[in-house]
Amino acid sequence: MTDATRWDLLGCYRDTGVATPHLDRLAASGTRFERAYTTQPVCAPARSALFTGTWPHTNGTWSNNLAPGLDVPTLGQRLRDRSVEAAYIGKWHLDGTDYFGNGRCPDGWNPEYWYDMRTYLEELSPDERRASRNPATVETPGVDAEFTYAHRCTERALDFLTDHADADFLLVVSYDEPHDPGITPPEYAARYQDFVFPDDENVRDDLTSKPEHQRVWAGPRLTEERGAYERRGARYFAAQEFVDAQIGRVLDAIDALAPGALVLYTSDHGDMLGSHRLYAKGPAMYDEIARVPLLARLPGTTPPGSVAPHPVSHIDIAPTVLRHLGLAVPELMPGTALQDALADPAVRVNDAVFVEFGRYEVDHDGFGGFQPMRGVFDGTYKLVVNLLSGDELYDLAADPGELRNLIDEPAHALRRDALHERLLDWMNTTRDPFRGAYWERRPWRTDACEATWDHDGMTRQRPDDPGYQPRLLDYVTGLEMVQSVRAKEPPPGTPAP
Repeated sequence: MTDATRWDLLGCYRDTGVATPHLDRLAASGTRFERAYTTQPVCAPARSALFTGTWPHTNGTWSNNLAPGLDVPTLGQRLRDRSVEAAYIGKWHLDGTDYFGNGRCPDGWNPEYWYDMRTYLEELSPDERRASRNPATVETPGVDAEFTYAHRCTERALDFLTDHADADFLLVVSYDEPHDPGITPPEYAARYQDFVFPDDENVRDDLTSKPEHQRVWAGPRLTEERGAYERRGARYFAAQEFVDAQIGRVLDAIDALAPGALVLYTSDHGDMLGSHRLYAKGPAMYDEIARVPLLARLPGTTPPGSVAPHPVSHIDIAPTVLRHLGLAVPELMPGTALQDALADPAVRVNDAVFVEFGRYEVDHDGFGGFQPMRGVFDGTYKLVVNLLSGDELYDLAADPGELRNLIDEPAHALRRDALHERLLDWMNTTRDPFRGAYWERRPWRTDACEATWDHDGMTRQRPDDPGYQPRLLDYVTGLEMVQSVRAKEPPPGTPAP
């Protein structure tokens, strides 16, 4: 996986001029998922879903600098406990410390190959550390591939493949690139000095009908004259080509050492690149940051060069890995294994996919602070509820640039309200800790139920996870729960209200 790669940065999705030949050949030899979505367009929450199989709001990683709860096993732990080797090489961002990590291998993953960003920095001198974080380094003659994090991650991946080619394994190679500072050998950056990413009409979106927090996010960009707006970013585009070359080295090793392996590629989220006058990523469900590249190859199963058109999610990855290895998928993983779509890309495995947002980062007061968002996409319509701001509805078939907000248009009210019901049901079934009547009582939802202190009056306990947690106990009886979802009962002897 890479960090901050937009879905359309890959040539197999869109010919923009950014060179990604190795990922393109992966797509040509397998399946490209046309509508794949992250669970939250921020690094740590997105990764928490990939590597625990649970939603960020469920596992506790609803912001950067938060770690999954102690009761949430990772894929590494689940596989280790079933005698399957698991190695994680690259950016982790799930230990609750900072961007670089704490340098300690998490339980379940092989410590011999563990290599987070702190491990890399500790190999460098103080001057080299500064250079590794300084964007100007790409203009320094003599900086070669061996200096970069991407190259060093690749070297460890090649070692792992050499050592484990004859056994079942999970290998995660998690590159930081093309995320800034985008350090590459100078020749890569030089190739993109005059490069302009293709124009999209939504770079001129004036956000008039959009949520207020997006206009705050846009800031001075809101009043820019964008008639001749150019999207430049030499380091970002160069880093994507460079990391593609490093992925190519890993793919070559897989072809030589483990040619029958299931290979998956994705990114944690995208980058706005000026679309809707916004930058980086944050509390929005626009395709530029929420839609991600997802490629899969399983020789003998995935039809070469095939395209899966229906919505899938990062929440589906962990169940897919477990099922591929012949292991049971625990009830508390809400995703859908993708095996049916791998065998036949026309198969639709999800009626809809969901995206959320809580906070960008605990450590920083910027990035808008707490911006709770929940969204649903059914393959055509996308509904986004921004709890502290305005809401959004888009018809992506008619409006792929998501320029026209249909949230208050009567002609779309039935579709909007049906999606809203689906979103509320998802929040309930996933035990979203932020759920409540305020998500239902939106200005446009005229038939919303009256707010009550008991809301729907349900108890929703955590589903079973055999081998990791005992079955939960019923608060009223002290006995093992019979149903995890049930009408709440008062303790015996409690006076009637």
